[in-house]
Amino acid sequence: MFSLEDLLGQAAGNSALGQISQQVGADSGLTSKVISMALPAILGGLTKQASNPETAGGLANALTNDHDGSILDNLGGFLGGQVAPSPQTDGGGILGHIFGSQQGQVTEQISQNSGMGIGQVAQILMTLAPLVMGFFGKQQTQQGLNQGGIMDMIMGSQQQAQSSGNPMMDLASSFLDSDKDGSAMDDIASMALKYMTNR
Repeated sequence: MFSLEDLLGQAAGNSALGQISQQVGADSGLTSKVISMALPAILGGLTKQASNPETAGGLANALTNDHDGSILDNLGGFLGGQVAPSPQTDGGGILGHIFGSQQGQVTEQISQNSGMGIGQVAQILMTLAPLVMGFFGKQQTQQGLNQGGIMDMIMGSQQQAQSSGNPMMDLASSFLDSDKDGSAMDDIASMALKYMTNR
């Protein structure tokens, strides 16, 4: 899972890339580069949750209760800001669960490696997180997976991504395995809000 096309299909992925690029005020090439780093980071964070017995249950409950995949059926509305706030669309909240105290560090690392501003990267991460959760929630519903089944699917996606030799997976792993706290700036939602306010 390295691109929006992997997540959404080619046509919807291309359309979403255009909308996200407009949102953050960056060209599609740079936005695509950031997304290619952000998606493996989100997947890596989810894999950590799925592989830990203490957090796997919470992740499974979130997928069952809050992420049925319907967000993918109204992609234009979500990306256009026309969907009412809910746990399904709360990118900041989702990333808080996935990355915990590493939210700021992951955002900074992607910013440094891509050349895109931190606020813009935070906005992209907040947009992608509900889509990734919606993707796995939809898979869970369509395939009738229990907790073990959906956790296996998440971890299998990570293993498949790593075996493909994509260098972004190694980069994402380094974000998540680092012991540094990064700057204690703020959470991702605050970073994105600062960027949007100052535009």
